[in-house]
Amino acid sequence: MGLGAGGEEQSHGSRADARRGSQRDPGGRRRAADPAAGRRGAPAGPGRGRGRPAPDSKRLIDYPRAGKDGWQRWVPSWKLVTGLFVGFVGSLVAVAGIGYAMVGIPDVAKTATAQNNVYYWKDGSQMVATGGETNRQNIDLSQIPEEMRWAVISQENKTFYDDSGIDPKGIARAVFNMARGGQTQGGSTITQQYVKNAMLNDQSQTISRKFKEIFVSIKVGAEVDKDQIMAGYLNSAYYGRNAYGIQAAARAYFNKDAIKLNPGECAFLAAMLKGATYYDPAGASSVDPVGATPAANSKRALLQMQDTLDKMVEYGHLQASVRAQYMKLPSWQNPRSNTDLKGQVGYLVDLANGYLVTNSKKTGITQDLLQQGGYSIYTTFDKTKVKALNEAVAKVQKANIKPKLRPDTDTHVQFGGASVEPDTGAIRAIYGGEDATKHFTDNADQTGAQVGSTFKPFVLAAAMTWGVRDPDGGSSQAQDERTIVSPKSLFSGKNKLKIENYDGSVWKNEKGEEWLQTNDGNISLGSPPNFKIDLREAMRESVNSAFVQLGMDVGLDKVKESAVSAGLKESSLTNSGFPSFSIGISDPSAIRMAGAYGTFAASGKQRDPYSVERVTSEKGQIFTHETETKQAFTSKVADNVTDILKTVVEKGTGTNAQLPGREVAGKTGTTDGNKSAWFVGYTPQLSTAVTMFRYDDDESNKNRTFLKMFGTGGQEKIHGASFPAQIWHDYMAEALKGTKAEDFPEPQPIGEVVNAEPSPTPTPSAVETEEESPSPSPSPSRTRVEPSPSASETCSNFFDCNDNTAGTSNGNGNGGSGDNSPSPSATESNSDTRGNTSNGGFFGGGSG
Repeated sequence: MGLGAGGEEQSHGSRADARRGSQRDPGGRRRAADPAAGRRGAPAGPGRGRGRPAPDSKRLIDYPRAGKDGWQRWVPSWKLVTGLFVGFVGSLVAVAGIGYAMVGIPDVAKTATAQNNVYYWKDGSQMVATGGETNRQNIDLSQIPEEMRWAVISQENKTFYDDSGIDPKGIARAVFNMARGGQTQGGSTITQQYVKNAMLNDQSQTISRKFKEIFVSIKVGAEVDKDQIMAGYLNSAYYGRNAYGIQAAARAYFNKDAIKLNPGECAFLAAMLKGATYYDPAGASSVDPVGATPAANSKRALLQMQDTLDKMVEYGHLQASVRAQYMKLPSWQNPRSNTDLKGQVGYLVDLANGYLVTNSKKTGITQDLLQQGGYSIYTTFDKTKVKALNEAVAKVQKANIKPKLRPDTDTHVQFGGASVEPDTGAIRAIYGGEDATKHFTDNADQTGAQVGSTFKPFVLAAAMTWGVRDPDGGSSQAQDERTIVSPKSLFSGKNKLKIENYDGSVWKNEKGEEWLQTNDGNISLGSPPNFKIDLREAMRESVNSAFVQLGMDVGLDKVKESAVSAGLKESSLTNSGFPSFSIGISDPSAIRMAGAYGTFAASGKQRDPYSVERVTSEKGQIFTHETETKQAFTSKVADNVTDILKTVVEKGTGTNAQLPGREVAGKTGTTDGNKSAWFVGYTPQLSTAVTMFRYDDDESNKNRTFLKMFGTGGQEKIHGASFPAQIWHDYMAEALKGTKAEDFPEPQPIGEVVNAEPSPTPTPSAVETEEESPSPSPSPSRTRVEPSPSASETCSNFFDCNDNTAGTSNGNGNGGSGDNSPSPSATESNSDTRGNTSNGGFFGGGSG
């Protein structure tokens, strides 16, 4: 009993103690409720029964957060966020402070330095070292017109005198662009541009260099007087034409001191700062013919100049009455300062530079990098071939072109030429003009001279590739039903032929006017009454009417596709909506024409013309050309075109281009108004194009027009078979000397005879016929169809070959007669209105 009583009393005592303990410690009840908790190793303390870790007082950063469950463990505390932000900002301040302290203010006197680029011939011998000449003279700000300063400020950085020298948004944009692998961008403020000019010794495309430039700009903006920055910028900037600084630019463009520049000239030079390649009115020659022709550049420069003047008025820097005096581009000059670039060398250097810059994504060489120099540039140009082509042109000029004797007909005569290797696309020779230091447009690369009948092989290739459309079908499905033509296919050689659509309906322009296609000399070829002639003979005699109708039957879109496939730039081709498109109203360059004919020589394999094999620098190999080959036509098509073009040289309009012992294929071409003449021909090893034309070669003439060549060289009329064919012959005879004569591949039979009927030997008609006149007059006009010489006689007289693209009796176009010609003639379409501002360059041309 005592034990029991004693135990019971102890038990009651324990419960009392527990109650008192629970009042002192609220967690005591929980611990009492689970006396075994301690033995199981459960953590002590409030809220720790679920196994959460205790905070570790030794952790510097409580992340992931202890004492939190689930997603809450990954949400940083405000203390952590604040701490990181403060640390980040502090780091930036420290980096900025260190960067600011480490950079120095650049010395503008050390800017605008450059090394020569050395150019080499195909055989590895040196052609010329150029590019390192620095045309520069520093002048004081007081010698710079105030209008020049305000022109630059108004156009580039209107807050110049108030800002800190940097543009944060522009910087962020530039850094982001470089981080993505893009090109570095220029400074957004005048201060940044000045710093960029002063750091020419470090033009690496890296983010670190950009950051260095930013720190320098900040320091310059804070410590250098704004007027000093302005003077430094205008004295170090590049204005094109190898002119660094405003004084050199004033001399290069206007031959005057900077202090004498008027507001219009100041606004003009401010435009040059945006990139003279695309703003110099003289054009950039081969740098980028597509967008840097004289016409395109003049247009851009004028718009930019006018915009600058307008802003100067808007910002109160120029009176409106003064601004109104400068509505046109100022008169400018275009000298070449480096006499090492005389003759053909300047054109060759321009061509090589243009290839490198235009293909900068492949070459890695931009205009800025090229200007800095230090490159060894190994070209494709063959020294002996360049010399031979130059001498062939000079021989014809000296013997026949006499401007003092015949000033009305022999002035402003120009020649151009190019020679391309079909197997590679390498340009072996060009003739750009008499002298690159006197005539600045490369006649091998851009002229605006229409190609005339030399375009006809592309029509033939289209007919042999896609065929003529089904004349009985009217549905779109029927239009896809085509018949490949053979060389024996027959088409009308009738003069003043009424051109039809492929379905037999008469073609009419948007005014409802019909098209009558004329032939050279207003003669019909073929057998009366239908004057049918097969395509081989039509090509041999350069019959316009047959090829215009063939183009319509094939589809002018296919003709255009054929020309582009062969290697012509689409931008150099005129509107293909007119029948005369098939007979050469477009104006590709001599380089592109030689390359496109080279596609036929290479059995349909097309390789783009190129001028640089490789480039090296102190860093090693920079660029190596890799030839890309496309199968433009099947060998069957290309070889048949070549076989027909052989006939032209053997017994057609191109007999003056014959090379004894060698097979030659080629085509003559003459355009409306006798304003240009061509011969393009090839052997298996070499394809060459030669062009002749007249225009006023005053480089500042904005309204340059092509001039007629009736009477030029003492000849009644210039044909492709005359001087161009003679130059071609003399050059090719020399260029191929010592090389083995090769034959063209034997053509395989192709296509079907379209419009089949008995095909007698074509003889010219000597009968009088009545043709319906397209003029509004209801009375018919009588046209005398004159006899044509036989094939052997056609070119026996050196200057009497029938290859004119459009010989209307009234000189009124490539087709219809009278004033209602519904298609642009050579005069109406391109030549007279665009002149040398054509779009037919090597890299392609756009009218811009």
